[in-house]
Amino acid sequence: MAGYYIGLMSGTSMDGIDAVLVDFSQPQPAILASHQHPLPEQLVSGLHQLCQPAANEINRLGAMDRELGQLFAEAVNALLAKTDIPASEITAIGSHGQTVRHHPHSCKGFTLQLGDANTIAVETGIDVVADFRRKDIALGGQGAPLVPAFHHALLASPECDRVILNIGGVANITWLPATDHTVLGFDTGPGNTLMDQWCLKHQGKPYDNNGEWGATGTVSKPLLKQLLSEDYFELPAPKSTGRELFNLSWLQHRLDTFSALPPQDVQATLCALTVHSIAEQIAQLPLADNKQRAELWICGGGARNAQLVSGLQQALPQLSVAPLDALGVSADDLEALAFAWLAYRHINRLPGNLPAVTGASRPAILGALFPAG
Repeated sequence: MAGYYIGLMSGTSMDGIDAVLVDFSQPQPAILASHQHPLPEQLVSGLHQLCQPAANEINRLGAMDRELGQLFAEAVNALLAKTDIPASEITAIGSHGQTVRHHPHSCKGFTLQLGDANTIAVETGIDVVADFRRKDIALGGQGAPLVPAFHHALLASPECDRVILNIGGVANITWLPATDHTVLGFDTGPGNTLMDQWCLKHQGKPYDNNGEWGATGTVSKPLLKQLLSEDYFELPAPKSTGRELFNLSWLQHRLDTFSALPPQDVQATLCALTVHSIAEQIAQLPLADNKQRAELWICGGGARNAQLVSGLQQALPQLSVAPLDALGVSADDLEALAFAWLAYRHINRLPGNLPAVTGASRPAILGALFPAG
């Protein structure tokens, strides 16, 4: 059987399902096709509500789990329709699912992703590997971020230090040293999630296209200082976060003394929050002091926000900053590719986590297999 795998990813931004078809039979994995599948607005609204405690959660959770499973299957079938490769030639699908709760710090830490893998397997006729995060948590880890292990396998360079910055709803970094130093990775804090939620509330749009609305505002330094006082930013790695912390309720609580600020000023300040929280934590990495500047490669939706990228370039002049596309890997497909890689690792009985990143007690084979047969 050819080394064909499919990766599925729906991130914190909930802006759609990313699906990629990957060939792992070559020394470097090759993306053969990609597809983005929309999520219905009604479902996204329900998922946002499910991210916070409320009544009747179990019924809503079960229904959305099945609905998401069907949508993930539709994304796979639409992806394969773009190719001449039949489902019978796909070894497995790696599905991240949609995170609705992530509480690794509690007494009995847990994480929860929706998107019923049994439904995906039945509707596509392809084996599915899913539930990647809970093994790491069972081993005392954060269950996140998982992509640094993939970044290390695909993007590390012996020539210079690299930082891979993924700006989805939450921002996370992977430090790939050119030497034998330990790879580091962690969530830095909010990426697009606060900007997206604020834009939806005040503009009726799911995101601020290219940062254009935020660019009409002025950063409030007092508000920025207040937002940056959040304890999470001072936590040492390993650490991970999500919408459970950084949401509109968190923001509104901090806006109580800034009610006179125009909405566009708040949006500009939220962009600055993402920039500063990322830059301050990157500045603490032990980057090599060599003749060639260390490289910062940006992926995720934030790579398309000109205001955000410009802010990072100004805040990190010691780094060469560029979108990941310049390395020949689509910034939009990277996370889905990572979960195809994790499925490949599972099928081949290889570990998928980095204990130094997640805090797990040992490397482990991640995920569970849901056969189509």
